[in-house]
Amino acid sequence: MNTLKINNLELTYKNGHQAIQNISLEIKNGMFGLLGPNGAGKSSLMKTIVGLQKPTSGSIDFNDVDIVSKPDYIQKKLGFLPQDFGVYPKVSAYDLLHHIAILKGIENKDEREAQIRLLLEKVNLWDFRNKEVHTFSGGMKQRFGVAQALLGKPKIVIVDEPTAGLDPEERNRFNMLLSDISSEVIVILSTHLVEDVKNLCSEMTIMNKGQVLKTGKPKELIDELRNKIWSKPIKSDHLDKYQSKYQVISKQLIERELYITIFSETEPTGFEPVTPLLEHVYFKTLA
Repeated sequence: MNTLKINNLELTYKNGHQAIQNISLEIKNGMFGLLGPNGAGKSSLMKTIVGLQKPTSGSIDFNDVDIVSKPDYIQKKLGFLPQDFGVYPKVSAYDLLHHIAILKGIENKDEREAQIRLLLEKVNLWDFRNKEVHTFSGGMKQRFGVAQALLGKPKIVIVDEPTAGLDPEERNRFNMLLSDISSEVIVILSTHLVEDVKNLCSEMTIMNKGQVLKTGKPKELIDELRNKIWSKPIKSDHLDKYQSKYQVISKQLIERELYITIFSETEPTGFEPVTPLLEHVYFKTLA
């Protein structure tokens, strides 16, 4: 079992911007969702975890090793899939993985070749091993990205906005792949898409403005909102009146009619009860 412990982490940049504010988390094997809007501090936290920048204060331990002072310990056990990654033109999937494996320090030729074959089969790309990666579809590129992230048998894998731009079929295939690998390692899924966390993660945290606002199991966080979420259609010019009277957590147009969703401990007049979803947890937390 792998364990990542973050305690009272703070990061203030030289310009005075505080990107991380007193974050404490404990993450074990499985899929952990890091959910928040753009600018929430997710990237700053990931860069600090992997040792690309040092925190102003606080500690990070990975498997009981202080990785603030020894960042190479986690870097040797890390796989990373960024949102966008470039590939060399006119290089096949097999050859590119072979090159990356050498960069990752897999010196034994037989071991390199065995890992590459296993991973290409795992991500369903073995039949395309001689095809140039830059010609792959978006979904195929993301699956190739998982293969390169898993080279060297990492203990922790970080994926950043992994399903952006994928069609529904590719997204489902990609999600199944991530779910499969998370039984043996820590997978941190950084995203602003609630759907990805809902589909994949057994633990999650919601971040905004450098702070952790809420942490827990998605199902338990949803259960906290039972009988507290209500909705009704309103006229758009009445929105200010409702916002001054109720805690409005979201607004959306349905067939050109404006619906508001509110949080209320008691049943408000004229509203219909709504079965809470993870989206409601997210909007309520940010609101």
